[in-house]
Amino acid sequence: MKICIFGAGYVGLVAAACFAESGNTVIAVDVDHERIDNLKQGIIPIYEPGLKEMVLRNQTEGRLSFTTDMTEAVQASLVSFIAVGTPPGEDGSADLKYVLGVARDIGRAMNGFKIIVDKSTVPVGTGDKVRVAVQEELSARGVDLEFDVVSNPEFLKEGAAIDDFMKPDRVVIGCDNVRTAEIMKELYDPFMRKQNRMIIMDIHSAEMTKYAANAMLATRISFMNQIAGLCERMGADVMAVREGIGSDSRIGYDFLFPGPGYGGSCFPKDVKALIRTAEESGYDFHLLKAVEEVNELQKEVLADKLVKILGTPDQEKPLTGRTIACWGLSFKPRTDDMREAPALTIIERLLAAGATVRAHDPEALKEAKKYFGDRIEYSNNQYDILDGADALAVITDWNEYRNPDFDRIKEALKSPNIVDGRNLYRPPRMAANGFNYFPLGRNSIGISGEGK
Repeated sequence: MKICIFGAGYVGLVAAACFAESGNTVIAVDVDHERIDNLKQGIIPIYEPGLKEMVLRNQTEGRLSFTTDMTEAVQASLVSFIAVGTPPGEDGSADLKYVLGVARDIGRAMNGFKIIVDKSTVPVGTGDKVRVAVQEELSARGVDLEFDVVSNPEFLKEGAAIDDFMKPDRVVIGCDNVRTAEIMKELYDPFMRKQNRMIIMDIHSAEMTKYAANAMLATRISFMNQIAGLCERMGADVMAVREGIGSDSRIGYDFLFPGPGYGGSCFPKDVKALIRTAEESGYDFHLLKAVEEVNELQKEVLADKLVKILGTPDQEKPLTGRTIACWGLSFKPRTDDMREAPALTIIERLLAAGATVRAHDPEALKEAKKYFGDRIEYSNNQYDILDGADALAVITDWNEYRNPDFDRIKEALKSPNIVDGRNLYRPPRMAANGFNYFPLGRNSIGISGEGK
């Protein structure tokens, strides 16, 4: 099948590579000439495991190409995917100017029947607006061409996007035309070889499904962070509690790890957008407002712990003269994405308290420099930043932080303090090794010695 995808960012580039990998002819379109030129040379603008190899392979084999020529791409394709950004406005609502701009470009360029697919995360009713925008352009041209609008939200996890696309939990198709639904089924059939996970519904329901899914996951995270806070005060172990409730098949274990708050390009933006959508319809979404409030407060917890452990209460900047080493900057492992990352809030708080901050991350150092410049120190070696530091703060749970050389850590630190925002280590082991260990929602010395 011949496809074009508008937007060579995270979602668009992954979709383009995976559709090409399954045998389709794919044109990725972007208005950023530098990005397109780089992609033509095999320079990938984002870090995602396996993506670069897939892009290069499909370019070489002639199934994937890149262009800034929107007209050529639309006219050469049956299906046009819209995968551009929907940044939050000042009021939290999704800004649809890029989505509707692409819709108008398609309307100006199309030369026959086209299927126009919203893959961007968009609020309910966007499909209707896309349909109107395309029709207005066709009317302005004085032509009568048939087209269908489809909602096909993405459910990709950064760091596992290739696997998520090639072996999806589900593929949601919002469509009101049987013929078009069959074409979309054919397009996704290569990804359904093991089990058919295609879900067909109306467009409005498909648009709501994406927001509802992310809002549910964000709610689980904020809930568990609140449970962790209560566990600390009540002498309970949040990891034991997680095991106890996760074993209930109605609940499960996913997204029940306490941490420094959720971040990234999806959860914060989508929670805000759904709250705003509710407000516009006259509905007060109390629960999601609380989820968002809890998340913002949770981003302060690690910095608060460090101030309590190391700070001088009488000083305006209580961490003056203190050095904090931070492991992890990206909002989650296996990505360089720092959008809404908890590390941004944590480090800003530490700097405001007068601390010197050193940071390591396997992939996000380049991104971090865009946010912090020379206000913090960076290193490609996770141990170098520990020398003479007053504490180590674990912010992101990269694999290389899970079983480090504790003897080396203790020797390098000025004081053996570890504030663990991801509960990576077992409290009894840390106590036995002589560390002052401060996890989330756990007794510092643990309960039975079997923390996860």
